[in-house]
Amino acid sequence: MKQWLLVFIGGGIGSVLRYLISKSLNTYFTHVYLGTFLVNILGCLLIGFLLGLSAKGAYLSENQTLILATGFCGGFTTFSTFAFEKHALLTAGELFYFSFYLIASIVTGLGAVAFGLWIAKIA
Repeated sequence: MKQWLLVFIGGGIGSVLRYLISKSLNTYFTHVYLGTFLVNILGCLLIGFLLGLSAKGAYLSENQTLILATGFCGGFTTFSTFAFEKHALLTAGELFYFSFYLIASIVTGLGAVAFGLWIAKIA
């Protein structure tokens, strides 16, 4: 039960922070969902770093990994919003923005996870 509570708390904090960042940044840019992009890339970087530290051994406990990686990062990043925004761009006929956002999100997200793992490795 304690583990569920840790994931719940971390997820709630991550979700609120994602909402605040996305709400503030998505309204200032047209055709680019910068807030969603930013939280997803930051979340990729953070989960790579956290899981890299966790894999090293004594840096993070199982409970810390649960609240931070599973809870916070799970609530902070959002695949469903990412997919909805891609759909909105497609239905609006914005093929360039759709393609750019899709490719940039995937490539940058994978790079951010790898960078986070690398940072944890040298930490």
